[in-house]
Amino acid sequence: MRFTLPSGPPVTFKARLHDARTTTAIGRWLGLAMAVCFATGVLSHYFQHPPGWLADSLPSRPYWGYRLTQGLHVASGIAAIPLLLAKLWAVYPRLFAWPPVRSVPHALERISVAVLVAAGLFELFTGLLNTFQWYPWPFNFVPVHYAVAWLLLGSLLLHVAVQWPKIRDHFTLRSPGTLALPEADGPDRRQLLLGVTAAVGAVTLTTVGQSVTALGSLELFGPRSPAHGPQGLPVNRTAAAARVSEASLADWRLTVDGPRPYSLTLEELRAMPQHDVTLPIACVEGWSKSAHWTGVRVRDLLERAGGGPGARARVVSLEAAGAYRVMEMGRLYAQDPLTLLALRLNGEVLSLDHGYPARIIAPNRPGVLQTKWVGRLEVA
Repeated sequence: MRFTLPSGPPVTFKARLHDARTTTAIGRWLGLAMAVCFATGVLSHYFQHPPGWLADSLPSRPYWGYRLTQGLHVASGIAAIPLLLAKLWAVYPRLFAWPPVRSVPHALERISVAVLVAAGLFELFTGLLNTFQWYPWPFNFVPVHYAVAWLLLGSLLLHVAVQWPKIRDHFTLRSPGTLALPEADGPDRRQLLLGVTAAVGAVTLTTVGQSVTALGSLELFGPRSPAHGPQGLPVNRTAAAARVSEASLADWRLTVDGPRPYSLTLEELRAMPQHDVTLPIACVEGWSKSAHWTGVRVRDLLERAGGGPGARARVVSLEAAGAYRVMEMGRLYAQDPLTLLALRLNGEVLSLDHGYPARIIAPNRPGVLQTKWVGRLEVA
């Protein structure tokens, strides 16, 4: 029995607007959102996991830098979701193009598009679930998300290069390809694009308040509200999750290791010169909020232990386990006068969930590296 392909496509489409102008118009905004999301995501990755050669060069200023870039990362990623869905709607008839493969170059093009779509959906939807701290998969989110981001970038650049002639011919309202389209489709296309714009605006305005304080009243669907939490600040990792209890802290002392090691009780720490700073906690999930912190400058603690002006720091938490239990702090952070071993938050003694008896607060730093329940500080 011989199998033969049907003479025509198995599915035909009569709807309008599945055209190059519509896909190009949506693609421009999708490409911009993806570019911002990729650039800020790579930046966040290197701030969280700096290689040795970069650790001492990461800047501690502006103090609000990570809050801005990570807020842009999550906002652009969420905005890209309706754009990607609209883009897929505009191009899905091509999935049924006939014959499905016309040549080797055409087969390679279709494979590259499949990789692009799969990587885009994977990045956006796993990133969205990460903002809710929900991980229904067996792999480690951070390295896989980072690796697929580069795969997405490569496939996107390849797609743009292959499709550039068509993109160029439909890039503006006066481009030759756009002018050749039926004029009757113009009003409907504009309404479609206006609807997509409204969808992007809606999901952005109702979620971005988690990082933009001025828009907090509009935050209806944000994963985390910065307005809720003990002492006026949200908590990602509680003391119970870290297996730290008041009983385990009964005999707490801070150990500072270096050429001149020493240890301090909480009362001795409080007797040292105290400094006040206003710094944000900015988390990788996209939420951020500024707070008032009081404590001892880390550079003063390192200097007392024999650390010079170029000393780095290693911070060890009392939590039983966790990916960030031990935190490396580069020279610019360790020596910045805004970097504190904080003892108080918004005028009150730190709560247990916020890191009592002492935690790190530093400028331009991911929240996961603002180590809580500090038990040891080492000159590095």
